[in-house]
Amino acid sequence: MRPPVFKGRLHDARTATSIGRLLGVAIAICFGTGLISHYLQHPPGWLADYLPSRPSWGYRLTQGLHVASGIAAIPLLLAKLWTVYPRLFAWPPVRSVRHALERLSVAVLVAGAVFELLTGLLNTVQWYPWPFSFVPVHFAVAWLLAGALTLHVAVKYPDIKEHWSRKSPGTPALPAADGPDRRSFLTGVTAAVGAVTLTTVGQSFTPLKTFDVLAPRHPDHGPQSLPVNKTAAAAGVGQVDPAAYLLTVDGPRPYTLTLAELSAITQHASVLPIACVEGWSKSARWTGVRMTDLLRRAGAPPDARVRVTSLEKYGSYRVMEMGREYAHDPLTLLALTLNGQPLTPDHGYPARIIAPNRPGVLQTKWVTRLEVL
Repeated sequence: MRPPVFKGRLHDARTATSIGRLLGVAIAICFGTGLISHYLQHPPGWLADYLPSRPSWGYRLTQGLHVASGIAAIPLLLAKLWTVYPRLFAWPPVRSVRHALERLSVAVLVAGAVFELLTGLLNTVQWYPWPFSFVPVHFAVAWLLAGALTLHVAVKYPDIKEHWSRKSPGTPALPAADGPDRRSFLTGVTAAVGAVTLTTVGQSFTPLKTFDVLAPRHPDHGPQSLPVNKTAAAAGVGQVDPAAYLLTVDGPRPYTLTLAELSAITQHASVLPIACVEGWSKSARWTGVRMTDLLRRAGAPPDARVRVTSLEKYGSYRVMEMGREYAHDPLTLLALTLNGQPLTPDHGYPARIIAPNRPGVLQTKWVTRLEVL
């Protein structure tokens, strides 16, 4: 049996609805997981102490889904725009109040979706060819996109209901000859989504890392077989002299530790992932001193937060705060080794933070000071 031949006539409501359902799911997943990522990185003061440190793999899952759904949405958005573009140039441009709302929602929806997916994709490769700060603008436009999508679905609900399935009232009214072409088109779009997902999701879902050929990171590539985003050189951290290193712990009973003294404290191991906002992640075995032990020695109360300062000279994350759930989780370490070997400079030698369910940018490297808050 010969496969059906696509002739390009499918600018109809049934095709648009079929693609729109998939695109709506992808955008909803991307929006929901994006909110999680934003509030884990930038929690308001009242929320910081209530952010959960478990499950330890939580951020790895949600951020992996965020990036994967965003990448999957790109071919879906292109297909959706192809199905509806003749109507974008219909004349007259406004025929009624309902039509005006529809056009407004479409304009904001298209602009917001293109902006979010394009800037999000460029963020995964850490390329920022624009003058504004990525995080707050991306976050704000995400809300704009969510609102435009909600308005668009409300306005188009009668059409969506009319063409939701093959048994919906409006579907049989379409030319029957377009059925095979529509199925071919939808199969092609599904295959494109599957292809971009398969070749990128391995950067976080490591069982598929063999197919990770289009993602900007491979989970095994980097010092000690673990990727890094910022090297010691990029952070302005020179060669740290282990004999001169001091960790300052400031609290009710302040003290300092040399690297030798820090290494002599009882060491604990945690298997935790590094999960970065760009979508890549990988678990590793970390060994070091529990944060709870360091805080207890400093006389910290059980609900204390911690401010962590890095030797890093450049960057907005050189000072980081940990809420009480993270600071007092027994898995949270001031790590000294990675997979049984001393940290390399790019992984934060001589000491770095590793905590469960935590964005990678907050796993502070080159730690020099802990302050009980």
